[in-house]
Amino acid sequence: MTEPRTLTGHALIASYVKTLDQSPGVYRMLDDEARVLYVGKARDLRARVSNYTRLSGHTARIARMISETRSMMFLTTRTETEALLLEQNLIKQLKPVYNVLLRDDKSFPNILIAKNHAYPQIRKHRGKRGTKGSYFGPFASSGAVNRTLNQLQKVFLLRSCTDTTYQNRTRPCLLYQIKRCAAPCVGLITPEDYGALVADAERFLSGKTSHVQAELAAQMQDASEAMEYERAAALRDRIKALTTVQQQQGINPRGVEEADVIALHLEKGQACVQVFFIRSHQSWGNRDFYPRTGSGAEEGEILEAFLAQFYDSKPPPRQILLSHPVENEDLVRELLSARAGRNVDLRVPRRGEKAELVENAHRNARESLGRRMSESAAQSRLLSGMAEAFDLEDAPRRVEVYDNSHIQGAHAIGAMIVAGPEGFMKNQYRKFTIKGEAGAQGDDFGMMREVLTRRFERLLKEDPARQTEAWPDLLLIDGGVGQVSAVAEVLRDLGVDDVPFIGVAKGVDRDLGREEFHRHGQPPFALRHNDPVLYFVQRLRDEAHRFAIGTHRAARAKASTRTPLDEIPGVGAARKRALLAHFGSAKAVTRAGLPDLRAVPGISEAMARAIHDFFNATG
Repeated sequence: MTEPRTLTGHALIASYVKTLDQSPGVYRMLDDEARVLYVGKARDLRARVSNYTRLSGHTARIARMISETRSMMFLTTRTETEALLLEQNLIKQLKPVYNVLLRDDKSFPNILIAKNHAYPQIRKHRGKRGTKGSYFGPFASSGAVNRTLNQLQKVFLLRSCTDTTYQNRTRPCLLYQIKRCAAPCVGLITPEDYGALVADAERFLSGKTSHVQAELAAQMQDASEAMEYERAAALRDRIKALTTVQQQQGINPRGVEEADVIALHLEKGQACVQVFFIRSHQSWGNRDFYPRTGSGAEEGEILEAFLAQFYDSKPPPRQILLSHPVENEDLVRELLSARAGRNVDLRVPRRGEKAELVENAHRNARESLGRRMSESAAQSRLLSGMAEAFDLEDAPRRVEVYDNSHIQGAHAIGAMIVAGPEGFMKNQYRKFTIKGEAGAQGDDFGMMREVLTRRFERLLKEDPARQTEAWPDLLLIDGGVGQVSAVAEVLRDLGVDDVPFIGVAKGVDRDLGREEFHRHGQPPFALRHNDPVLYFVQRLRDEAHRFAIGTHRAARAKASTRTPLDEIPGVGAARKRALLAHFGSAKAVTRAGLPDLRAVPGISEAMARAIHDFFNATG
């Protein structure tokens, strides 16, 4: 349907209401450039959209949104739960300015005791639970998992080495020497005794800590009475390590076995959500999130959007304790229960231990937001100073910084880092493996040309209407006139004429602090030596250089581990490991006969012949 261009705002929305029925579904509000302003869901599309036709009674946020609306789109669904799912998918994809958006939704690490081996391995695990075994978590960060694993190895002596390393051991490793492994690889512990250690570790991670501590204390007492003082001392150290793990876990609630404690603090249009993970009566840490509030959403709407997006890729716990009531609680509970495959309880506790847990999380959210707002204010001042120094119309909200790294053309890569009002946006960093001749020739100008071409061709393909925040407000290029000319050529050829770019080059004496700034077709200029903007640009350039160098080193390291096996079609990581474990080296594989290749576990008759033919092909 197309509406008369004279209709806007309330009148436009009223014209759509006449065409709607009472089905559940999703609606989109668009501006005059067809950019999506807002995505909403409804039990009853006609009733929900009719609310926007009222001339008064709206919040300032909703009133602005209505006034900017120039068209709408609708999709009906069978149920409101389907509408909620579709709404959240569209929000993630389109990032409308008036919607609440969770911008940092990384997966959380777990501890895995893998059961696909006679002697189970304990390790950190992230992602899908595809390995047979016992999973414990989530933990708030990799650091929290690593610290806990370090102490658990002292207590339970479980192996952490890979199966390949385990199979190739002929004597105990260093972890056995420092009493962090029972050395099952060389038979220094029986399967039964090792199984008992595994069972103790699982009991402890399941919250049955008192049983494990009592058993270790009894063993230490028996060893002491038998005058086995070295064994008693080892058990004492294990008990001490167990106590350290409990102390690191912080709050250990007696009345809460499994829950996520989620508290929101909202101040001056900015929000912080603090999440504490409680599993088996133990706290596995916390993490803070800073969702975009959709230009002024309130607590209930923010928490509804947060819960739907946060648990999109992770299983919800049995109970979620909240600081504020959530909008459409029945719908959110139904959605989370469907994802968990069991009932999920949502509640806002008012008294007792659960209320104390929520208050603690809320205090952390308030303090975290205060620190972030202070840092953001300083960052905003620097971005405003950058706009003034570089004659920009507005303070940039997305600054992209580019650098290249290579050694005489080898392993050439391009790197892009991103910064904005909240600092470095590391989830937006990108690396570019140089594919053209410029890399092999060590042509810095050509490499910059390739990187910018690939970056902006993709932007134009994925977001030609510039509806998302992916478009930069300023490009900083590590280099002088040549690099700036290469960027100007790329942007001109692609028809991008409204993205400013600046080259940052060291001065004639190449001293830090005497950088020259280059704009296309203009003479270079410099900032005063103590200008905060100069220091800010140096930080940005140094971060780009650090990221480029790190990426380049990773590429070199990966190349150094490549073998002829990597070139064989059909030989992936698993078959490569099997071949190396069986023959000891890639060189031995190249010399192996067909019967020997057939004997390798996981190598079929056809694959053995393919490997043999690869190394023994005749012209």
